[in-house]
Amino acid sequence: MKFELTIDENKEETVHAVVHKPSEFTDELELLVMQYDGSDSITAYNEDEIKLIKLRDVECITVIDGKTYVIDSTGKRYKIRRRLYEAAQELPASFIKINKSTIANKTRIERFSAVFSGSVDVIFKSGYTDYVSRRCFAEIKKELK
Repeated sequence: MKFELTIDENKEETVHAVVHKPSEFTDELELLVMQYDGSDSITAYNEDEIKLIKLRDVECITVIDGKTYVIDSTGKRYKIRRRLYEAAQELPASFIKINKSTIANKTRIERFSAVFSGSVDVIFKSGYTDYVSRRCFAEIKKELK
């Protein structure tokens, strides 16, 4: 199978696929293409509320008590109906893994703070704080240099 992507801002967006025969994959691909509306947002839930949160407003996606949540720019927590790895596959490059249960939006990070125990915390613009694992912090430092 071959894949080709051409980015040209001056042309209309089209998706052209050539396959030997229809399959479950082609059905899913068609559904994905037809449902895409050009928006960069994630559907989230909070009690009786359903909200579309723009990816630029997402501070992080984290797992708390086995459930996956989005923390938005106000620090409010919304549940999403995906596992962390599924959400990670759809995120742009501005999102980085900071520990095994959290993916952070680099553009929403205010600072890193060293803690007396020797660990490092990340503080987001909303004030939400999470820890950074040593393994992930080493990779973040390499990327920031």
